[in-house]
Amino acid sequence: MRFYAQTPARRNGQVLVDLIALTLIAAAVWAALAVRETIMLLAEPGRRVESSGDRLAEELGKAGDAASDVPLIGGVLEKPLQSAADAGSGFADAGVSLQETVDQVADVTTTALIVVPVLFVLLLWLPPRLLWVRRSSTLRRLAEAPGGTDLLALRALTGPPAAFAGLQVPPGGWADAWRQGDRKAITDLSTAALEHAGLRL
Repeated sequence: MRFYAQTPARRNGQVLVDLIALTLIAAAVWAALAVRETIMLLAEPGRRVESSGDRLAEELGKAGDAASDVPLIGGVLEKPLQSAADAGSGFADAGVSLQETVDQVADVTTTALIVVPVLFVLLLWLPPRLLWVRRSSTLRRLAEAPGGTDLLALRALTGPPAAFAGLQVPPGGWADAWRQGDRKAITDLSTAALEHAGLRL
């Protein structure tokens, strides 16, 4: 199985297209990751709220514990402080929730920004490449089979005239030379058919 043509012009074109496709895929991934980093900046307020809420809850919890030691009214003083500490924990939870939401949005956006362009590039790039690989394998097997050059010559005759446009036309024309089994004409035509696909005998 051959992945690239043997003729320089076709091979260079295939390499160029492959490089462009890989570059576009890499650019899509890089851009998606850059967008993710930008989106993740929105999680910073959530981290600050979480940190502030945790500190507030911790300090109010300590104050409540200290207030509970006050004789007679310790329990009365502790309740509002404990409630405020719980509110601080609620702020921290809200900060965590915001971070999780931003993270989910970043994941979905990054996935979409990678999958959509990469699929688009693959759909434009892979089918023609795989089709060429399949056709080149078929032509190569045909060329190596008994009587393959005759069939390749017939393929050239029934294909686009540009495939053998540069060849010198034999007396009576190409079709007549092929019917009479002119070996030089058949070899020229089969070589032209292979070269048209980027292959050589």
